[in-house]
Formats: sequence, structure tokens, C-alpha cells
Amino acid sequence: MPLLRLLAFATPTIPLAAMAMPVTTYLPNYYAQDLKVDLGELAWAFMVVRFFDLWFDPALGLIMDRTKSPWGRFRPWFVAGAPIAMLATYMLFMAEPGIGGLYILLWLIVGFSGQSMGQLGHMAWAATVAPGYDERSRVYGWWQAMTVIGMIAILLMPPIVKYVFGGEFATGVKAMGWFTIIFLPLTAILALMATGEPAAKPHHETPKLSHVLAMFRRGSVLRVLAADICWGTALAVSGTLLFFYFDAVRDIERGMAGLMLIVFFVGGLAGAPIWRTVARRFGKHRALAFAGIAWAAMQFSVLVSPNILWVGFLTMFLAGLPYASGPIMLKAMMADVADEERLASGVDRTGLLFSLLTGSVKIGSMLAVGGSLFALKEVGFIAELSGENTAEALLTLQLMFCLGPAVLALTAAWLISGYRLDAVAHDEVRRRLAEKDLEHQPPLVP
Repeated sequence: MPLLRLLAFATPTIPLAAMAMPVTTYLPNYYAQDLKVDLGELAWAFMVVRFFDLWFDPALGLIMDRTKSPWGRFRPWFVAGAPIAMLATYMLFMAEPGIGGLYILLWLIVGFSGQSMGQLGHMAWAATVAPGYDERSRVYGWWQAMTVIGMIAILLMPPIVKYVFGGEFATGVKAMGWFTIIFLPLTAILALMATGEPAAKPHHETPKLSHVLAMFRRGSVLRVLAADICWGTALAVSGTLLFFYFDAVRDIERGMAGLMLIVFFVGGLAGAPIWRTVARRFGKHRALAFAGIAWAAMQFSVLVSPNILWVGFLTMFLAGLPYASGPIMLKAMMADVADEERLASGVDRTGLLFSLLTGSVKIGSMLAVGGSLFALKEVGFIAELSGENTAEALLTLQLMFCLGPAVLALTAAWLISGYRLDAVAHDEVRRRLAEKDLEHQPPLVP
């Protein structure tokens, strides 16, 4: 795909990231500190919504794989998710004092439903337009670059509101919501104009339940999913605890901490081309393993680094460099796994496999947000007290923020080290699939 068309195709990741990232990073702290929502209610709402996701994403993936329309399998769902996500964004980001756990749970369910439809449809659609091993790293590399741009743009809202316009933190949170609401439909139109969707590949076999059960026993599927859960949980733990940590442990107010988080994602943007290059030379799974080790080292450095502002900014930038590898490599590897699965079973299950990938990210978020907030509550941490919390509470917060992601990143690196679907193996899979598909040349859906 030509670069300009690829960039247009990837733009919806900007508002989708702008919607998702603050939900686990800004909203828990905002709800607890500004809207006075109890930490227990917050933890309950963020955990319960993930039990909904556990069945919703796989069910959606199965339905997508069976969808037949003039627009293809995935684009109709991509379009349908936008208005649902926009409504939920308004209700979550424009919330007023007095809301409780039930309100948060309801609109999290609606919001994650719309986001799943848009993100899963877009992700699976990308796999169909980029069939090659290295081309997928390129497509998902730009995908991740746009995602990080979305994260940086949304994270700039509160600091700009505070330092440029003198507004309050709550006004910055609402500005985040409006950014998503405005840009989601605009970027969806750009993606639709950029490229069509190839028609579904023909089934070589009649779909059976035994094929699905066999898929869940496939080593490549399990390794990618397990690594993604670890990677997503590591990022979600960092995001959930970041403002609590910098406020209570480092005595850095939320506006400055928001700028440090932006620097983290700038590091991720700078790291994206590095990991694409490493993947082309050593393979995607090795690139992810190298990045996991590097990320763990940088998380540990956060624990021992001196409380000097410029050192904090530098550490956050360096920690962001390896982060980008996970979102790029795991999506590209899952697209390769979908080819392997179609060769083994004779059935195209791209939608289901990517739904498992998006679901695994949400499992990680559930564990991170719910688990870390419950842990803080158990040790008596109170958000309003900041640095005046007990020594036990502050130590627990510090260890969870610094060492939790490090352990998870190392676990992801270990899990993916046994992955065997490299470039040579994938080329053989594609060759054998081409032989089976020779009689069927589906046209591009306009």
C-alpha cells in the first residue's frame, strides 16, 4: 500500500487510542480525586466490565467471520462502532459529581462495545490488505505510530488547558472526550476512502467446532495471546498508577506527570521504526523478546533513579522506546497465525483470532486497574492524602508501579521466545495456501 494511503487507513487508531488510554490512565484518578468516587466502587466497576468483554469480543469475532456484505466482513462493523463509542465517550468524560459504580459500569460496557467493534473491525481489515510477513510489520508499525500520536494528542489536552489557558484538571478531561467525539467520524471516512477490503478467502473445509477447539490448543495462538496479556497488563498497571505514584511518591503534580507520560509515548513513537528494523533482521518474536528485556530494565531504573525532574523525563522517554514493540509485533504475529490456522483447518478465522487479541488486552486492563486499586485500598492508601499516606501504602504503590510492569515484560519475553512461525515458516504457509486458493481469485470490494 502506498504510504499516503496507508497513513489515511491508519488514522482511526488516533481517536480510538484517544478514547481508550485515558479510561485506564486519567479517569480512575479523576473519578477518585475530583468526583470523590470510592476506590472500591471504581475497582469493582473496572473489573466487572471486563467479564462482559470476555465473551463479547470472541462472539463479535465469530460474527464478523460469518458476515457477508457488499462492503466485506469487517468494514460494516468498523463503521457501526463509531457512534456507539462516541456516545459512551460523552457520558464517561463529561460525568458530573454524584456518579457511582453502576453509572461507570454501564457506560464502560457501552464504550468498550463500540470500541471493540471499531478496533477489531479495523485490525482484522488491516490483516487482509497486508498479506506478507514484513508488510504486516510495516502496516502495524504505522498503525502503532498513529496510535501513539493519538495518545500524545490526548495527553496534551490537560497540560494545555492548565498551563496555557489556566483551566482546571476537570476541563482537561472533558477536552479529551471532545477530541475523540470529533475525530472518530472524520478518520473513519479517511480510512474508508483509502482502501477497499479483499473478499473473504474461500473455506477449504466445512467449519466445525472441533476446528475451534484445535485452534485453542495451537502453540502459536497460545503464546501470542499470553504474551499480549502480559504486555497489556504491564502498560495498564503503569497507566493506572502513574498519577498516584508521581503525586504521592515523587511529589510531582498531575499536570507535570501528564507531560512525563507524553514523553513516554514520544519514546514509543521513536521506538516504532527501531523495532520494525529489528523484526526484519531477527524476526518479530525476537524483536519482542529483546524489547521485553529492555522495558524491564527501564522500569527498574524508575525505582532507583533520583527524584530530579529532568532525570524523570529522560527515564520516561527511555522506558517508552521498548514499549512500542508489543503492539506492533503481536498484531503482526497474530495475522501470520491466522494464515497458519486457515491452512491447518481450512477455515478463515481472522476475526475470531483478532477478537482474542483485543480481548486479551482487556483482560490485562481488568487485572491492572481492578487489582492495583484493590491492593491500594487494602493497604489503606487514600488518594486525597498524597504523600501523607502511610509508609506501607507508599511502598506498595512504588513497588507495583516500578516492578510490576518489569516482571510482566520479562514474562512476555520468555513466553514468546518459543514462537516458531518466523519468516521462512510463514512463506511456506502462504505458498501452500496459494496452491489451495488458485482456483479462487476474489475481487477487491470497492
